[in-house]
Amino acid sequence: MRRGRWRWIAIAALLCVPALVPVLSIVAAFAAPDLDIWRHLAQHILPQVVPNTLKLVVGVALLSGVLGTSLAWLTAMCEFPGRRFFDWALLLPLAIPTYVLAFVAVGFLDFAGPLQSWLRAVFGSSAWFPPIRSTGGTIVVMSLALYPYVYLLARSAFLTQGRRALEAARTLGLSAAAGAWRVALPMARPWIAGGIALVGMETLADFGAVSVFNYDTFTTAIYRVWSGLFSMSAALQLSGVLLLFVVIALLIERRSRAGARFASSRDASREAPRMSLSPARQVAALAFVSLVFLLAFALPVLQLAHWAVARAASDFDARYFGFVARSLVLAGGGAALIVVASLLLAYIGRREPHRCTRILVRLATMGYAIPGTVLAIGLLVPVIVLNNTLQEALRSWLGPAAPTIMLHGTLFTVLLAYAARFLAVGFNPVESGLHRVTRSIDEAAISLGVTGAALLRKVHAPLLRTSLATAATLVFVDIMKEMPITLIARPFGWETLAVRVFEMTAEGEWERAALPAVAIVLTGLIPVAMLTRRGAYVA
Repeated sequence: MRRGRWRWIAIAALLCVPALVPVLSIVAAFAAPDLDIWRHLAQHILPQVVPNTLKLVVGVALLSGVLGTSLAWLTAMCEFPGRRFFDWALLLPLAIPTYVLAFVAVGFLDFAGPLQSWLRAVFGSSAWFPPIRSTGGTIVVMSLALYPYVYLLARSAFLTQGRRALEAARTLGLSAAAGAWRVALPMARPWIAGGIALVGMETLADFGAVSVFNYDTFTTAIYRVWSGLFSMSAALQLSGVLLLFVVIALLIERRSRAGARFASSRDASREAPRMSLSPARQVAALAFVSLVFLLAFALPVLQLAHWAVARAASDFDARYFGFVARSLVLAGGGAALIVVASLLLAYIGRREPHRCTRILVRLATMGYAIPGTVLAIGLLVPVIVLNNTLQEALRSWLGPAAPTIMLHGTLFTVLLAYAARFLAVGFNPVESGLHRVTRSIDEAAISLGVTGAALLRKVHAPLLRTSLATAATLVFVDIMKEMPITLIARPFGWETLAVRVFEMTAEGEWERAALPAVAIVLTGLIPVAMLTRRGAYVA
């Protein structure tokens, strides 16, 4: 056993705590189930939220899969007017959180919104428009927000596997449609399945959008049980059911990609010509991608800007500086904490490449698969228990003079939940950057007497400046957009931009929610700009 090995493994184990505590809290809640609580859940909550959640996940996954795959096929494999613009523009909806797109859609398309009001003014009171607050409306809007996950991976698959494979299929007598169905799509299946799995996970974890639509799912039920019934046990046990859904989704995704291995032909793809479309099909392709872009990004942003400008004079005041400052404090503090943790975890994985370390890394980064609502409550309950235990101990020792401690409802709990949720976001770019640092650099530093923490501080950290900056940016943006953790675990009165959006949409004040939403969307554009600057979508 090398000297100091256990110290590094102990640090890795400590970094697993934020993600493990919620899971252990839920398991502990199931160890002693309250039958009265389960009777209440079985009679009044589960019969509604289980089918609602299943319909939403399946519907959003299927529609996002169809949209993302078809758009990826058109931009990667075909030539039509405007293709170069749509290559990267179809990623822009990633900048808009699902809850922002949801309240824009409801505010514009609901019965009292401008569109239906105009229809009634023109065609009379008999004018009909499909209800946006419905299962179908929720599925469509969330799919428009989440399809870029499938588009991103499917397009990469189509480009990487190469258009030569499709040409080879056509030389064997297959038509373009048959070649796409029997060759290109099966080869891209692992990537498409991965994108659909991400969409499913995001749908399961969503809280803000379903709240806007008044569509009851597990996340909204957990929040209502926590904030309305004040029942920690019921909230934890509902969280356990949702966590079971997450595990099933992960197992399905792993099984769908099991055994899939395909060769890459990236260089051939660059040389192969794109498929030529007839003039009519070029028009159809342009119309399709333009419609998706308009519905998913352009029109919502224009509506947001219109509302924000209209309300800025009356609604913008000193409070907004507080919203922005608190959002920046949480995002900046969370990003700093997670980047340091990511650097330590990646370094430990490199220094101690053993099975035990790999397991610890997986455990530490598994929080990204756990919904924010579950993480927040799963962390908050043990923190409250710990707080009460310490308070009782102090009172028994010091009597009435014992100071009052308050661990819950503090930034400590919020940052701990952020670390559990977003460590994977920071870890991946740091680990990728560390892979590019050759072992010979480590050996040279060690020969000069630089080892252990000094090696990390003096050699690896300076070489990883770009990766650390990328990790910090991605985590910062994710925290700025994050809603359920901040809403549940924040200190009393600690309002951020995302919390302000939730409060305004809960009251149906769509126009007043636009001002903080614009700031969130502008922040969300940063990672999209980073992707396009790297040239990932130049074909």
